[in-house]
Amino acid sequence: MPELKAIDATEAAKELIRDLKEEHGDLIFHQSGGCCDGSSPMCLKEGTMIIGDADVKLGEVEGVPFYMHHRQYEYWKHTKLTLDVVEGIGGMFSVEGPRGVRFHIRSEPIDSIESS
Repeated sequence: MPELKAIDATEAAKELIRDLKEEHGDLIFHQSGGCCDGSSPMCLKEGTMIIGDADVKLGEVEGVPFYMHHRQYEYWKHTKLTLDVVEGIGGMFSVEGPRGVRFHIRSEPIDSIESS
């Protein structure tokens, strides 16, 4: 399972992650790319999801590993991915849900970053 350095985060996301780690302990992120909940990054207690050979580790945010299913990564491998937080209800299994916020991925084509 290859590890990349392909994920960044806003300060709001980092702050929420620190709070969630304090409340829940060790965490992981996973984004499957499936429909509904799977299309958003899910923040889960470590050990509640099996990470397999089909998952790519994009890096870590605040010490929390971020995995994405390889098929979803194929769509986004040419973009800069930034983990952010927005208001609203996200995935029902994601630990930030009861706070009325959800994690969200923002993407920007690498071409536009390199040309600026």
